Amino acid sequence: MKHATKIAAIALASLVLASCGGKGGKQATTTKKEVEKVKVQTLQSERIAKTIELSSTLEGYETMNISPSITGHIEHIYVEVGSRVSKGTLLVRMDQTQLNTTRINLSSTKTELDRVSALKASGSISEQVYDQTKAGYDQLVEAERFQEENTFVRAQFAGVISAKNFEDGEMYTGAPILTLTQIGRLKAIINIPESYFPLVKQGMKVQVYSDIYPETSFPATIEIVYPTVDASTHTFQAKLNIPNSGEKIRPGMYVRTTLALGEVDAITVPYQSVLKLTGSNDRYVFVNRDGVARRVDVTLGQRFDDRIEVMPVKAGELKEGDELVVTGQARLVEGSVLEIVKD
Repeated sequence: MKHATKIAAIALASLVLASCGGKGGKQATTTKKEVEKVKVQTLQSERIAKTIELSSTLEGYETMNISPSITGHIEHIYVEVGSRVSKGTLLVRMDQTQLNTTRINLSSTKTELDRVSALKASGSISEQVYDQTKAGYDQLVEAERFQEENTFVRAQFAGVISAKNFEDGEMYTGAPILTLTQIGRLKAIINIPESYFPLVKQGMKVQVYSDIYPETSFPATIEIVYPTVDASTHTFQAKLNIPNSGEKIRPGMYVRTTLALGEVDAITVPYQSVLKLTGSNDRYVFVNRDGVARRVDVTLGQRFDDRIEVMPVKAGELKEGDELVVTGQARLVEGSVLEIVKD
């Protein structure tokens, strides 16, 4: 009797579990994605006067670390930080021992070469002996030139001494003794979004602005357009050549420049439709693709009041005729089901 009661209890428990499992399975199969109500706007390109503002840091057009190719004691440094020098100005005199030794050997070898030349002319020695003597003399001439340049170190261009790292009598260890910077002419490297690559040309005239001189602009020229695009930032570089005869601006200053690129066809969207990825500067929008939200990463261009130019990071992902989500986009994720609400 007890055994029959136990069997009946197990059977009842199994029935209850099966019933619960069946309800749970039915609920799982009937779960639906939540539908998000949004408003959309059809994208159209428009003709705009294209200008972009970029920023950079000024550099001396030429900067040279004064680092002789020979080691030894520094006999004398002729300049201090801030000294203005012309091309060819003597900056540093190194220990002259190596140079003097080479000059003695060169003088002796020159005498030997003269003697061998006379013997060769009379046919008393072979051509080989003469060639060996001449080669030794030529090597010493080159050694003297090299050691003289690195013993008496001169400025390669006109500029200002911007750093001094040693004093007279110290042992030169390879670190730069001085740094020479050109400030009468400056340069700046600007990073430009890749979409503008066809519009930026060598020789274009631009203006450079500094917040230190809010009422002044400084003319510049695009000297080099670098031929490659950075795959990680999707930008390319251009080098600005900036005359600075008045020396009002200096290396290290922060500056802005505006590039006028003419009229182009562009897509502009409401500024609030562009979202920013948390923790980064990446921007994106949502478009309607057959009733489903699709995220498109974009870079920003020129702003026009409440609208802004956008360009897809991947070519072709955003184009005329696409339906851009302009209301309700903050609630969306990739794949959200959309219900388009009309105005």
